[in-house]
Parts: sequence; structure tokens; C-alpha cells
Amino acid sequence: MRHLAGQDLRNFLVAARGATADWQAPADELGEDWAAQFGDRAAQLMAVWRAADLDEHVAVPGGGRAALRSRADQQITELAVHGWDLAMATGQQAGLDPALADHALSWARQMLRPEHRGPDRAFGPEVPVRPDAPIYQRLAGWFGRDPEWAPAGSAADHRS
Repeated sequence: MRHLAGQDLRNFLVAARGATADWQAPADELGEDWAAQFGDRAAQLMAVWRAADLDEHVAVPGGGRAALRSRADQQITELAVHGWDLAMATGQQAGLDPALADHALSWARQMLRPEHRGPDRAFGPEVPVRPDAPIYQRLAGWFGRDPEWAPAGSAADHRS
């Protein structure tokens, strides 16, 4: 949650305004009511996106410029993947929107390059998943997660 509320939402707010976020900056600390902090930051972010011109060109890491919508795609992907992470960790898989995962996977397949994968990299190697697996399993595998992972002691952890 600290990564999502204290780093992602902070950085996506900067990015949605067309500025360049510092992704290396540590996540902000969260208080006791982290859910309220998440809700407040998410509401601020949604307001900025509603007012944004998605066709406006902004600077991108590594140089060049791209439409602001590319940052929205990055955000959708980040939140879809971490939404899956949280759902798996807490056993609450219901309610994940398959359209978001489909959008995220399509975008990520264009953007996530092999040089970003591996030890000491942002992403692990892709975990093979059958092509007809549910979309969130394919998204998880693309991002180097084991779609069969379950918290220790959960019912899913005791599969035969």
C-alpha cells in the first residue's frame, strides 16, 4: 500500500500534470488511515485526468516527447498489476476489471523491453502462461509474477 498510495499516486499526479516524476524518490510514509490517504490522492488524480488534454505532448524519460495519454496507459497498467497483487495477497479476486487488464497487457507488450527484465532490473523474466488463461493471469505472467502464487496457509496454497 505504501508503494501504491505513497509513491504511485504521488508520481502519477505529477505525471498527469505533464511534469516528470522522480520514480527513484522513496514512497511517502502513510499514516494510520492509509485508506483515506489513498482515497484522497486517487480523487485528486482523477480530477487532474478529467481536466487533462490527453493529446498534449510532454517530455518522456530518455528524451523525446509523447502524448500525455501514454502516461495514462502507464498508470492503468501499474494499477492493474498492483491491483492483482493486492487481490492475490488478500484473497479478494472478485471485482478485477478484465477490460483494464486487457488494456494494460496490450500497452505493456509494446512498452516493456527485454533490457528491463532480469536480476537487478525493474521486472523479472516473463512467467509462461497458457494463451487462453484468464487475462489477469496473462498480465501477471507478463510482469514476471507467478499467476499460481498464493499466500502461505491459504486454501489456494494447498492445491494438489
